[in-house]
Amino acid sequence: MNKNELIDAIAQEADVTKAAAGRVLDALTSTVVKAVASGDSVTLVGFGSFKSSTRAAREGKNPKTGEKIKIPAATVPKFSAGAGFKEAVNKPAKKK
Repeated sequence: MNKNELIDAIAQEADVTKAAAGRVLDALTSTVVKAVASGDSVTLVGFGSFKSSTRAAREGKNPKTGEKIKIPAATVPKFSAGAGFKEAVNKPAKKK
């Protein structure tokens, strides 16, 4: 599902216009990005949590040349799925 398909689904589910659904989706993603970038976490109970995590510097290997390279430390975004989300995804397929 791409962004336009998601906006269509949100508009239908919430019974709002596609334009309104697009603005809400953009506001949601922007707010989550700003919060996580500033070091906060965002938790949506049943859906999941967004937070930042520090990845330590490490040594890697260029797969093309085999040369060792240094990979610098970085702060990266993380998403942890909530119990409700995990349960919905893990439901066994219904038999026909």
